[in-house]
Amino acid sequence: MIRWTRRSLMALAVVALPFVGTPTSANAETVLRVIPHADLKNLDPIWTTAYITRNHAYLIYDTLFAMDESFKPQPQMVDTWETSSDGKVWTFNLRDGLKFHDGAAVTSEDVIASLKRWGARDGMGQKLMEQMEEMVAVSDKTFQFKLKTAYGLVLESIGKISSNVPFIMPARIAATDPFEQIPEHIGSGPFKFEADQWVPGSTVVYTKFADYIPRSEPPSAASGGKIAKVDKVIWTYFPDQTTAMNALIAGEIDFFEQPSTDLMPLLSAAEDVTAEVNDPLGSIGFARFNHVLPPFDNVEIRKAATMAMKQEDYLAGAIGDPKFWKTCYSIYPCGTPLATEVAAETMKTGSIEKAAAALKAAGYDGTPIVIMHPTDIPVLSAFTLISAEKLRKAGFEVDLQAMDWSTLTSRRAKRDPVSEGGWNIFHTWWIGADVMDPMSIAFSGDPEKGWFGWPADAELEKARAAFASATTAEEKLAAGTKVQERVWGIAASAELGQFFVPVAYRNNVKGLIKSPVQFFWNMSVE
Repeated sequence: MIRWTRRSLMALAVVALPFVGTPTSANAETVLRVIPHADLKNLDPIWTTAYITRNHAYLIYDTLFAMDESFKPQPQMVDTWETSSDGKVWTFNLRDGLKFHDGAAVTSEDVIASLKRWGARDGMGQKLMEQMEEMVAVSDKTFQFKLKTAYGLVLESIGKISSNVPFIMPARIAATDPFEQIPEHIGSGPFKFEADQWVPGSTVVYTKFADYIPRSEPPSAASGGKIAKVDKVIWTYFPDQTTAMNALIAGEIDFFEQPSTDLMPLLSAAEDVTAEVNDPLGSIGFARFNHVLPPFDNVEIRKAATMAMKQEDYLAGAIGDPKFWKTCYSIYPCGTPLATEVAAETMKTGSIEKAAAALKAAGYDGTPIVIMHPTDIPVLSAFTLISAEKLRKAGFEVDLQAMDWSTLTSRRAKRDPVSEGGWNIFHTWWIGADVMDPMSIAFSGDPEKGWFGWPADAELEKARAAFASATTAEEKLAAGTKVQERVWGIAASAELGQFFVPVAYRNNVKGLIKSPVQFFWNMSVE
């Protein structure tokens, strides 16, 4: 029997690393040097839900509203707004001075085009667009939502904090098919993306946008003033955690976004380094099944696989120290209002023997399952290796295919047969803020508009719609519980527990914002 330890799993993901030099004294620019959690290859934050792309997008784009630290929507690009007495007409006025990086003014037409594209892909956006009669550009700075009926999640939708975020782009770019990637990357946010300096697998460079006008309010999560306090933000990708840690300790790097919890004792003891958890909600591990291809087009085979997945084994192997994780048998983060263990019996099973019996009863015919293995993300690499071992023991034929995370995020969009580049399982995580309620695309039962894996369940969609129209806490809880019953009932995904990933930074880095999403405005290097 293989015994998975945190170190042995991490060792399988190590590859060669780049050297990062320190800036010379002749360089008067202020630079924040960052190790991001993944390589940036896909740049379109509407085409993908990948968090590395979301973090990139927050640097260069802006949003109409933004969530504060209490998860309440606050105005960002919007100055003033009002709602008609029947709740069906919303009128918004943009702030003065909003300008794209190419010098063009931000207009209502840009807003409407951006929201239409976002609304075609995002879970909350799809529900909002179902309620939309039309969006109207009243003037360059004023636009309206005309709804079919009053809808209680308007600001929460256009102010959502994480993937997919409704970022505002120039209308000509937002006109791109939402299922194709955009050709240009021009926003109106506090930093500009330097496309000619982007080296996939190595470096991403952002420069301060001199014409950006931040709000006057203090920063609070995604809301408030987005002040660029450095001239440049440079991301340098390190596939190896130990080399990344050494670069931080040596002062060659300022900020390390997601160090392994195994490194916390060394980082905590290092001189002039702070290591801490910055996300109070944590993240939820996922094993995602492809419902379109055999054998996981069979719900009973999905349930059999789920039975083999014992959360404690995944969390101990991938995260390590128990103070950074806990089991959670709710599709919503434990400790949040909708959390419940209703219908979680299959997920709680955690038995290879019971999984094997269920797989045999389901009539599994030995069809190999392709599990995509992102070797450059230690937590996901560990999740993947643990699943491979468990599913083999349960009787599955497993084809483990190694790749980097960016390749995986491109390939998971393919619905093709396995022989043509398709897949059966991938592992990921959602930050808690993304899956606090049924509006998350992770819980979609729409195979055309839903998230990768493409479950089809009309009853699930009906329950999500009931949540969207609920007006009381009791109604929301009832609808949220029904959504969980359906998600577990169709074995849409297996959930691998709740965990908390730290950040680490040099002590001369100031202004870190407490949030489930990593932001780089307000940060300075003294």
